[in-house]
Amino acid sequence: MAKVKFRLNDPRLAPRRTKLEIPGWAGKREPRANGSREQVWHCVPFSEGAQYGIELFYPYDFELRVTTREGRLVLEADWGAPPEGGAEWPPFRRFGDAFYTYQILLDLKVEKGMAVRTEPHPRFYADQTDTVPIAVPALIRNWWPMMFFCVFKAPAEGRTHIFRPNEPFAQIIVIPEEANFELEPMEEEEAAERELQARRIYNSRPTLAAGTEWTSSSDTVFDGTYRHLHRAAKEKARNE
Repeated sequence: MAKVKFRLNDPRLAPRRTKLEIPGWAGKREPRANGSREQVWHCVPFSEGAQYGIELFYPYDFELRVTTREGRLVLEADWGAPPEGGAEWPPFRRFGDAFYTYQILLDLKVEKGMAVRTEPHPRFYADQTDTVPIAVPALIRNWWPMMFFCVFKAPAEGRTHIFRPNEPFAQIIVIPEEANFELEPMEEEEAAERELQARRIYNSRPTLAAGTEWTSSSDTVFDGTYRHLHRAAKEKARNE
């Protein structure tokens, strides 16, 4: 199993494998049943994607509000006295008027050939309040010894991003250092095979979805076709 080693400036930064919080940012614990409100965790691809990385938590005891007012970025928090150790204070600062940074001082050591990539925390995509910080994607190669800062996109005019104690604010995923792939069209035989596979799934959907179809409170129809195939594929992989 691959390992990611970490070194922290603040132990409360607390990296961990990303988890779905239910109830919480991932929604309510509602069943897949008629009349339920659809939740992001109902979607298997989202759930798997959301739990693929490492989540970082806001390590301070005070709330930080980032707002854009009349085109100017404003950061509001009760910073208090700087902590011991000589780190720059406050740790958040404007980066022009379209971005701001957090002096994160986080070291994530990945294996040779791998890199870490910052991105918004999955709760950003489930949020209905437009207050979740938006981490800007960045690729950091394994020879770089520390993330000195993390960049965030500024909120739109009149909007506010909020950092709360112990709340996740960004996700990191571990990926190959180089994107060693090329794009090319499928050969005719391969394309025909994929088309046949798609048609078989489509034609088998009533069978695959049997007993799992439900209509949400917003009149959206769901079923368990993907979940059934996903479960079967994992079982096949375990047996091979």
